Amino acid sequence: MTKDGELTLRSAEEKDLPEIIRLLIEDDLGVMREHFSDSLLPSYCEAFQAIIEDKNQILLIVEHHDQIIGTCHLTFMPSLSFKGSWRLNIENVHVDKKFQNQGVGTWMFQRAIDLGRERGCKIVQLTTNKTRFRVKAFYEKLGFEATHEGMKLYL
Repeated sequence: MTKDGELTLRSAEEKDLPEIIRLLIEDDLGVMREHFSDSLLPSYCEAFQAIIEDKNQILLIVEHHDQIIGTCHLTFMPSLSFKGSWRLNIENVHVDKKFQNQGVGTWMFQRAIDLGRERGCKIVQLTTNKTRFRVKAFYEKLGFEATHEGMKLYL
């Protein structure tokens, strides 16, 4: 499944939003915090516009035969630490349940990390919910280490 000719990675377009939201909702946690109906919430469209207008943000989708099967959000962040290096933050990683465990996530991460290298990033970081044990194991298989304790304050 993961041969380069079978999968494509591209920047998301506004027309892709319903499928991206579908992927977010397909998740056990996403179903509790996202909303999907025939018309998208204006906040999704506003967030999308903010992402595409920011040169340090990329919302990516993975397609298989013109079907959206994966997504991730990349943020390129300058930092004074590590001698002023750039970081790549990867969030909102989702692969369609029908395509999980087939190498799609690994393929998507390899391309995302390549984009980070191209932009001069020295660190790739991400967060994952503590209840997602299987996802954490996937990230560790890719070489990520749980070096920090993440914290959030919901407003």
